[in-house]
Amino acid sequence: MKNICPSYVRVPLLFFAVFGAMEYFIDSGDKPAFIEYPMVSVFLLVFLFLLIAIEVVIKAIDKVTYLLLTEEQKAQKLAEESKSFTESTFFKNIMQKLTKVEPIENEADLLLHHDYDGIKELDNKLPPWWVYMFYATIIFAGIYLVRFHVLGHDNQKMEFDKEMKEAQLAVEEYKKTAKDLIDANTVTLLTDAGDLAAGKKVFESNCVACHKPDGGGAIGPNLTDENWILGGGIKNVFTTITEGGRDGKGMVAWKGTLKPSEIQQVASYVLSLKGSNPKDAKAPEGDVWVEQ
Repeated sequence: MKNICPSYVRVPLLFFAVFGAMEYFIDSGDKPAFIEYPMVSVFLLVFLFLLIAIEVVIKAIDKVTYLLLTEEQKAQKLAEESKSFTESTFFKNIMQKLTKVEPIENEADLLLHHDYDGIKELDNKLPPWWVYMFYATIIFAGIYLVRFHVLGHDNQKMEFDKEMKEAQLAVEEYKKTAKDLIDANTVTLLTDAGDLAAGKKVFESNCVACHKPDGGGAIGPNLTDENWILGGGIKNVFTTITEGGRDGKGMVAWKGTLKPSEIQQVASYVLSLKGSNPKDAKAPEGDVWVEQ
């Protein structure tokens, strides 16, 4: 086996196998385990040192043992080590157990006593690897039959459908708390002071040129009265800010500039201005909006 996997391959493989196992079983968050836990690094270095030490000792023992052999034994050992893996005794034993191949000398014993136009047939046994796989499929079929057709466990389609329903519920729950996934159908009026302050900041940065700092209206309409050109209420105001106003003379759509959460905040702030009666406010435009 040493010829099959030399030490310069064996040692790194063992080292990285242990390293991978530690990374898998030790929960270290986003950082690698050997950084989050320095003792892991120390252990790996000690482990690698031991592997190298063992390899050195084994090679030293092999060298001493080789020196004690006779010339004939040395020649035999060198011949054995020079064989390829497929020529090794180990490989041949494994293949013999898996295939049960009969030597060519036994062909006469396997010959069936019938002849088809000169074609003769041998009574070879099925190879064990094939027989064992056949038995495994029978066992698997029995377990499958009992599990899904007798006990009624979920098959792959049923499992898929259940997982899709669970995923859909998870998505819906996520949408309830994901601020930037809201739309005109799911938007709600915000009344928290922090949200209104954030909405005021967005308003002052983007809306005062047309609606004045107090919302009394300039180029754009007065936002403090009860009249609305495109409808009042949080859903209509959210839609107007998102998609823009009337074609050709309304305000631009802000969906490419503001996030849905920011539009919700500024829409809520605009609605909070109702009844503030700013000085020199613009005359009402549109229809009186009554919340349904």
